[in-house]
Amino acid sequence: MADDNGAKRLETTQDGDAIAEVAELRDTVAELRRRLAELESEIEKLRSDNAQLRRSRPPEVPEGVRQLEGNHEVLPAVVEVAVTVTVDLSRLDTGLITHITSFLGTSRELLNLALTCKSFGWLQPMSTLNWSLVEEVARRVVYSRATDAEMCCLPHYAIGTATWLAILHRHEHLLDFDVLLGGFIEHRNGDKTTVYSARDEDYSVAVSSGYVMTSGVHYAEFQITGSLTFIGIVRPMPGLDASDYQEEDFGFVGISRFYPDFLAQRSDEWGDGNVHACEYNFLDGQKSWTNWETGHSEWEDWEEMEDFESCDTMGMLLNLDEGTLTVYKNNRRLGVMKDGLSGPYCWYAGVCQDGDKVAISKARIPTTAPSSPN
Repeated sequence: MADDNGAKRLETTQDGDAIAEVAELRDTVAELRRRLAELESEIEKLRSDNAQLRRSRPPEVPEGVRQLEGNHEVLPAVVEVAVTVTVDLSRLDTGLITHITSFLGTSRELLNLALTCKSFGWLQPMSTLNWSLVEEVARRVVYSRATDAEMCCLPHYAIGTATWLAILHRHEHLLDFDVLLGGFIEHRNGDKTTVYSARDEDYSVAVSSGYVMTSGVHYAEFQITGSLTFIGIVRPMPGLDASDYQEEDFGFVGISRFYPDFLAQRSDEWGDGNVHACEYNFLDGQKSWTNWETGHSEWEDWEEMEDFESCDTMGMLLNLDEGTLTVYKNNRRLGVMKDGLSGPYCWYAGVCQDGDKVAISKARIPTTAPSSPN
């Protein structure tokens, strides 16, 4: 009897364990079903998103691509939604924005900024500025970079006539050869800082007419390729019509038939100075100058003169306070080529034979003392 009771207790315990295991299994199955339902819901959402992406596909995607994808199982795509962030610039200090913007530096970059946002390119109604933020940055850049002499060559700011952005652009291109005289000289690839000879044995010149030097000290460098080239200074003559000289040799020195045309351009700004054009000859280093009245234009030796070789860099320093034109060769000072200068001048260069090339650029005045050539 005792054994029967023990057997019954064992069976009862085993039955209880089995019931507990079944209950646990049922809970597990229920949890799996719940997770399966969630996965099915997520899959359905991804299918819906995928269908929406297909409907909104840009028109430039070829139709054949959509058909090809339709024949295959397309993997779910996770797309990040772009969020547009708006910054209220009126709450920021104008001086801070101006300082940051000043790092752009060039007139083209500032123009792009002005076109990007009206807060940069339009007049600031809540500001003490009487122009836009971009205009203020351009003004500061001009004043920080331009010398006093260069400021005299730039147009003056005037509402409706000259903007600070335009003045900055002009400062960046002060030393362009913007006027070509004679039929045998040209620019290439739109680069106006360099001129090329277009034919052998025919003289033509290029003038940096936009940079009129009236006072102070001015320095320019000329990168020379070729031998029959010459560079120098000439009076500004804005009324000279370049189209009148397209079929012939042209020069400011030595071709006397043009002298009456040049003198017809004379203005009061020329003053009483008698040196209207002065140039350096690369072939032998001589100088020549003229007043366009007596016809004087003989080539002359000058102290410390040297000839140049192709690919040399020549510098010219025009000091209108002292009335002198000083020559440098590869950053080495040669000496004063001409004195007695007064009134306004422009840089110019001339070429004569095929292969001649002259490039002009701004540079710092060399600080090296005169020395003998190596």
